[in-house]
Amino acid sequence: METLIEQIKQGKVWPFAGGIHPPGQKQQSTSRAIERLELPDKLVVSLKQHIGANGKLIVEKGQSVLKGQALTKPSGNWSVPVHAPTSGVITDICPMPSAHPSALPELSVIIEPDGKDTWCELNPVDDPKALSHDELVDIIHQSGIAGMGGAGFPTYVKADTRKSIEFLIVNAVECEPYITADDMLMREHAHGIIAGIELMQHLLNPTLTIIGIEDNKPEAIAAMQQAAKHNESIIVQTVPTVYPSGGEKQLIKLLTGKEVPSGNIPADIGMLVHNVGTLFAINQAVYEGKPLIERVVTVTGNTIHKQGNVWALLGTEIKHLLDCQGFSPVPQQRVVMGGPMMGFTLPTVRIGIVKTTNCILAPDHQELAEPGDEKACIRCSACADACPASLLPQQLQWFAKSKEYDKLNEHNLFDCIECGACAYVCPSEIPLVQYYRVAKAEIKEQQAEQIKAERARERFEARKERLEREQEERQNRHKRKPATKSSDEKQKVADALARVKPKSDDKDSKSAVAAAIARAKAKKQGAELEPDNSEVAKERAARKEQARKYKEQKALEQSEETVNKDDKKSAVAAAIARAKAKKAAQATEADNATDAEPEAIDDKKAAVAAAIARAKAKKAAQATEADNATDAEPAAVDDKKAAVAAAIARAKAKKAAQATEADNATNAEPAAVDDKKAAVAAAIARAKAKKAAKATEADNATDAEPAAVDDKKAAVAAAIARAKAKKAAQATEAENATDAEPAAVDDKKAAVAAAVARAKAKKAAKEHAETENATDAEPAAVDDKKAAVAAAVVRAKAKKAAKEHAEQQAKSESADTHGTDAHSDDSSTDEPEAQQIDNTPESSEGKKKAAIARAIARAKAKKLQQEGTDKS
Repeated sequence: METLIEQIKQGKVWPFAGGIHPPGQKQQSTSRAIERLELPDKLVVSLKQHIGANGKLIVEKGQSVLKGQALTKPSGNWSVPVHAPTSGVITDICPMPSAHPSALPELSVIIEPDGKDTWCELNPVDDPKALSHDELVDIIHQSGIAGMGGAGFPTYVKADTRKSIEFLIVNAVECEPYITADDMLMREHAHGIIAGIELMQHLLNPTLTIIGIEDNKPEAIAAMQQAAKHNESIIVQTVPTVYPSGGEKQLIKLLTGKEVPSGNIPADIGMLVHNVGTLFAINQAVYEGKPLIERVVTVTGNTIHKQGNVWALLGTEIKHLLDCQGFSPVPQQRVVMGGPMMGFTLPTVRIGIVKTTNCILAPDHQELAEPGDEKACIRCSACADACPASLLPQQLQWFAKSKEYDKLNEHNLFDCIECGACAYVCPSEIPLVQYYRVAKAEIKEQQAEQIKAERARERFEARKERLEREQEERQNRHKRKPATKSSDEKQKVADALARVKPKSDDKDSKSAVAAAIARAKAKKQGAELEPDNSEVAKERAARKEQARKYKEQKALEQSEETVNKDDKKSAVAAAIARAKAKKAAQATEADNATDAEPEAIDDKKAAVAAAIARAKAKKAAQATEADNATDAEPAAVDDKKAAVAAAIARAKAKKAAQATEADNATNAEPAAVDDKKAAVAAAIARAKAKKAAKATEADNATDAEPAAVDDKKAAVAAAIARAKAKKAAQATEAENATDAEPAAVDDKKAAVAAAVARAKAKKAAKEHAETENATDAEPAAVDDKKAAVAAAVVRAKAKKAAKEHAEQQAKSESADTHGTDAHSDDSSTDEPEAQQIDNTPESSEGKKKAAIARAIARAKAKKLQQEGTDKS
């Protein structure tokens, strides 16, 4: 059975799954040799042109640089430097649009060429075999070489692999339509590519090197075979023209029949793949000392007049390439970086060439039509048939749309090489590759976050363990056992104890030493002695008992102070009550004394009046005592208000008595009045005044009650009542005076007039009592000052009326005496005669009727007084 190597040498090829056959469109750019372009006006050199971390910037703005001078130095994993493509001045270092479908800005160095194209110092190697492995790898690394087939993987990483490599595979397939950069490079620089292959053979020491070229490149195949004929370990193998046979895994399958497992790399199965452009750059870096500053780029498309391949300096704007090749844009022109299958449309042509740029395609609308609107999947399975990685594009698209990342990983999304074969054959024009790219980016971002979280968790756990370990060490530090005492130290302790024992004759000393020894023993045994706190407990109990007694004594003193305060209030209230009673008694005695002055007062009436006054005084005193008893209770009684009310009541009673005395004195002046009638009139007047005073006292008693009497109404009502009573009294006196003048007036008429006067007075008093009772029943606050003013006004009017009456009587007497009036002849008698007539004794029948009238009047007055008292 033939070995694998023998089969390979015989030219056997193993087909891979899937694949498509799009039009090649390669003849347009292979008709002329590779050209060099003139220097552009500026170069935009991006710092990130490969897979891995950016290099560290080592130049600054305004600095002059030479061609091939490093702009960055490696920093981080998979980091390679970038170099100045030509000599000139750095005009700016700023973010510029990147060579990516998103055109996101990336930090770039902008160089303005000086036109001299002056190289920096180069260090070529004449005999690479004399260099060590690491030295060769370092040259590749510092030259900034990365995979130029499109992936951009750092070359030094592949060159420094420690795994055993059986097959070194050179990728010269260049299967994508329109791209001919590798084809033209092999045609013109086959020896340089073979030299690069031999350098990698020196580093990797593979068993066999296989150069895979599609059968649509006969010139390149011939050139490579001619250049490699001296090296038997290099085989040029022709493969069928099928897209995407240039994929790394697909090419391995074609040339060796082996498959790279999912999630693995070719080195895991003993294989390593390099692009022909990368190998040519290695050759220049080692043998010529030139870093990677330029590459071959295919500029093609129907809008390009000079389609072909050019040597483009890295950082050259795409616009400059198009202008140099005769670009004639059409409306809504598209410019694609890469081929029509795996390339992407550029958002702007102000983007610099990078290490992975192999083609600039500027098609017209007939050459490369715009994709139509996405339609629903018809489940034709054409995408699955065309997939070179044996995936399920339809399922992956569904999972990508619904963001089911776990299922995407289960269906090996990352095995997709984004060749675009599925989208190319889809009749619904679904951009399947775009869904996969977005999903890959999101999954990578999610994985990066998970890695960050995991690292944070590890740091937290490590810190927690460190803190716990430090805490445990601190605790153990205090738990260390004391060092073992030597025999000398033990002997010293024993001697000390022996010296202490003879000195312990004293009992207290013995007890102290015994206690100390006991404590030492207990401490040595690890036990804790409980202290004797009995004395402390006794002292604490005594202090608590003393504090309790002090609190009880304090509470007792406070209660006594409260009782004393209550007693004081009670005494004050009793004194006020006694004063009120005394004042009422004095007022009654004054009334009695006043009533005793006129001799014509009936003894029975005086006795009744005195009894009524004493009863009222007693009742007022009882009411006052009841109020005081109520006030003595723990209630919110205002002593000051009660005292003020009592004082106002006393003042009213005193003023009423003074007014009565003044009226009596006024009534006593006319000496010409008949004694009996004058006495009756005076008694009636005094009775009315006394009733008014009693009504005032009743008002004051009512005012003392806790009720809210309307001040204004009460004052008006009292004033009206007193005015009516006064008017009635004046009318009675006038009638009496008038009746005294005519001598022929019948006694019966006088009695009737007196009865009428008494009835009027009684009616006025009754109306006054009813008005006062109705008013007093209302719960209102009495305004003492207003009531006093109203009473004073009434008394002043009464006094004035009495004075006017006296003056009229005096005038009448003067007129009767001198007889000056023209009508004096009609008078029956003069003053002496009137006195004589008045002194004439009354008949027994008249006396009887007068006595009856007076008795009836007294009874009615007494009844009215009782009704008023009951109502109050």
